[in-house]
Amino acid sequence: MLSEPLHIIAFDVPHPPDYGGVIDVFYKIRSLHALGVKIHLHCFAYGRPPSAELESLCESVHYYPRQNSKSFLFNTLPFIVLSRQSEELKERLLNDNYPVLMEGLHSTFLLQNPEMRHRKIVVRTHNVEHEYYENLGRVERNIFKRYYFLNEAMKLKKHESVLSYAQGIAAISKNDKRHFMENFPHVMYVPAFHPHESVQVNPGKGDFAFYHGNLSVGENNEAALWLVNKVFSGFGVRLVIAGSKPSQELQKAVRGKSNIELLPAKKPEEIYRLIAEAQCNVLPTFQSTGIKLKLLAALFCGRRGQVNTPMVKDTGLESLCLIADTAEDMRNSILEIMSTGEMNSDEIANRKRILEDGFSNLNNAKKVLSLFN
Repeated sequence: MLSEPLHIIAFDVPHPPDYGGVIDVFYKIRSLHALGVKIHLHCFAYGRPPSAELESLCESVHYYPRQNSKSFLFNTLPFIVLSRQSEELKERLLNDNYPVLMEGLHSTFLLQNPEMRHRKIVVRTHNVEHEYYENLGRVERNIFKRYYFLNEAMKLKKHESVLSYAQGIAAISKNDKRHFMENFPHVMYVPAFHPHESVQVNPGKGDFAFYHGNLSVGENNEAALWLVNKVFSGFGVRLVIAGSKPSQELQKAVRGKSNIELLPAKKPEEIYRLIAEAQCNVLPTFQSTGIKLKLLAALFCGRRGQVNTPMVKDTGLESLCLIADTAEDMRNSILEIMSTGEMNSDEIANRKRILEDGFSNLNNAKKVLSLFN
């Protein structure tokens, strides 16, 4: 265990925990607090307000404006890193010698600073970022955004070498761990932190399939369009899609399809209710980076999960889902799920064993702390 306070540098204000990256950060903070760690939290803010909840979990919380100068786009450093720099943050860190947890490659601007060389610093990687940005560029329709993503991917690939200055790397997936182990010595697989303490499966059956995600993100938009156009079009099963900022293309694709409903952005508790009520949580992805927190939510809160290979590969959750990689196979699998009765006690017990052990927030918080030893 850590005997001294811990600095955490977050790429965003991690409360409310309402999207993938900040969900991992927030529930990590809560778990470290439960273990008695005194946390000094540093957040880069760009639209999300200060949080009383964070104040209650941390010894101190500091907010720094993210610097969104367009001139950063022409720098050799990635924009997501360069825009998260702060002299004020550096001075605060140099006031003591406490260990530092940097959240994401985004937060590593100070990692190679000579004044930080003596510090115990661990980086929590949320993705292999250059692969993530390459894939965002691949699915982006706007030519200017596509250029930004692909240019940022090249910079991120070069910047990844900064991780050699970290004492340890906490990789969010087994696949990411393999990637980082090719170049860095101290890498540990630490699964995603999440809001679920136990598996809760509703009795009975649902009458719809459910897909959710931030629909302004290219990979989620691509998955939703594939479901609408390839899987559920002309299909006798009802699909509900929920997520913020759906694209015009998705809204148009749903129009006129009586079996498909597109809901506006929902609060997290409403999303969890829909996950629990659905007979089938259908979660394809065409980007296999990191681990999708929506998959954990579906398995902790929902009935049956229907995924494709990229969503579940190397997660340790393969046995808990039905897997199909073509539209036809997915339709057949969904029909099977919709006609199946409620989950039996053995299925639920197996799910509890896998999730409540391997994805225990407290156990995984201890793993993060072990990297500082």
